Amino acid sequence: MRFVSFNVNGLRAILKKDFNKIFDDLNPDIMSLNETKLSDDKFPLEKEGYYIYFTNSKVKKGYSGVSVFSKIKPLNVHYGLEDHLYDDEGRVITLEFETFYYVCCYVPNSGEGLKRLDFRIEFENNLRRYLTDLKQKKHVIYAGDLNVAHQEIDLKNPSTNHNNAGFTDQERNEFTKLLEQGFIDTYRYLNPDKVEYSWWSYRYRARENNAGWRIDYFIIDEGFKDKLISSQILTDIKGSDHCPILLELNV
Repeated sequence: MRFVSFNVNGLRAILKKDFNKIFDDLNPDIMSLNETKLSDDKFPLEKEGYYIYFTNSKVKKGYSGVSVFSKIKPLNVHYGLEDHLYDDEGRVITLEFETFYYVCCYVPNSGEGLKRLDFRIEFENNLRRYLTDLKQKKHVIYAGDLNVAHQEIDLKNPSTNHNNAGFTDQERNEFTKLLEQGFIDTYRYLNPDKVEYSWWSYRYRARENNAGWRIDYFIIDEGFKDKLISSQILTDIKGSDHCPILLELNV
């Protein structure tokens, strides 16, 4: 199966940049989008042959939001974490299939001056418990913009960005804790020394100079690793300040 995750930085905006062709060319079995920034219950895109699920922020218009397209009808769809926690910010959708859960997530950014760092760490703790509980039932695929560069290899300028949002010790430690619970960063597992990024600032010609960060991930539980075929960062695809990532599993 082919899985794609893409932070589109505004779905309506990227639809004006040939996103339909990007989608069709990728031909995913499951495609999840982060930061759709929709403000109402009208979803602006239909794709023949796909079931579509989405959630928006209820606390701020044009903010956050995720969606999932699936060729396979899920057994169940859940919004938010346990007891729908954080669904008011439209950050998580979980699709349950016969042998696995697919969790689409847009992790909160700690913000300028790290003003949301405490909220972010609380979110990470609840998320880790949620994913660990799911793992006891079925395999887990966890995908999205996780807003953290885990290791120094995962961003262009680690020294000057240390303790900036996305590269604080606290955020990186939370990511490590998740891996210690029996999960795998699929890209780094297959590419231990490869340097590629999935997000570039719109400032300072960052993408042109490849001064980026790897903050978009496909995470799977360790029990799924024998099914892992490839995990790629599709750096040539534009339209957003992120690029899509691709996971292939033999399921």
